Amino acid sequence: MRALVISGGGSKGAFAGGVAQFLIQEAKHNYDLFVGTSTGSLLISHLALNKLDKIKEIYSSVNQDSIFSNCPFVIRKKHGVDVIAINHWNVLKNFAKGRKTFGESENLRYLIRESITVEEFQSLKQSSMDVVVTVSNLSLNQVEYKSINDCTYEEFCDWIWISSNYTPFMSLVRRNGCEYADGGLGSLVPIEEALRRGATEVDVVVLHTEVNYLNRMPVRNPFELITTIFGFMLDRIENQNIRIGKLVANQKDAIINFYYTPTVLTTNSLIFNKERMTLWWKRGYLYAKNKNEETSPIDPEHQE
Repeated sequence: MRALVISGGGSKGAFAGGVAQFLIQEAKHNYDLFVGTSTGSLLISHLALNKLDKIKEIYSSVNQDSIFSNCPFVIRKKHGVDVIAINHWNVLKNFAKGRKTFGESENLRYLIRESITVEEFQSLKQSSMDVVVTVSNLSLNQVEYKSINDCTYEEFCDWIWISSNYTPFMSLVRRNGCEYADGGLGSLVPIEEALRRGATEVDVVVLHTEVNYLNRMPVRNPFELITTIFGFMLDRIENQNIRIGKLVANQKDAIINFYYTPTVLTTNSLIFNKERMTLWWKRGYLYAKNKNEETSPIDPEHQE
């Protein structure tokens, strides 16, 4: 049983899309299971449907307005680099409405429902494949995995949206008496879940470099401090997920093939730049192609 796992990573999901396009179209990997977190959750339904051109078009055209109904930050150029600063007016407006987060992402919810039709949902549900998204239940302090086989169309679209809500910058959602947020807060790289569901070979796209090449700059305001703290926490969660995944794979005699980003794509994955994301998709495709040309499936270096 073969699985594709895609980690969280915001706008860097475009790179994962390129990797997946090569693996599905050129390497002819037939997946029985797709597991995603955050931006990975946005990708996997279309990948399972083999609607690669459709999801590529989405990732090549999305921008801040496609995601945020109330964006909590502004993007400025400083020394040729995009930096974010707090949008005080939007944040105060959100608080005045009684919201619990700095910004809101209702536009992303609408985009998901526009991009996945009821017919496509039913087609997936009737297939032999399983599509699973990761969410964090903050009320019960646990990670939950939502399979398409256990959901209605509306429920599944909302779980994809919830999986991608990078709180406190995006919406906090209440469902079934519990508050839910981005799946990456608990399981950024859900390898263990794929193995638990019976996968014997797992292709894993990790939207981070294998080795840390970046030292973070000193923070200049509380907003940057929050993003830095979250970045640090997510890096630790990612490392833990990968170590546990390797351990479980060894116990189950399963194979894991890792696809990391070869370079630092961005220092802020909440910035959605169409030109860059189009380039990252191409880079992901070429990276996967080069990696598969250089290594064989039975190379012990790539079996964990």
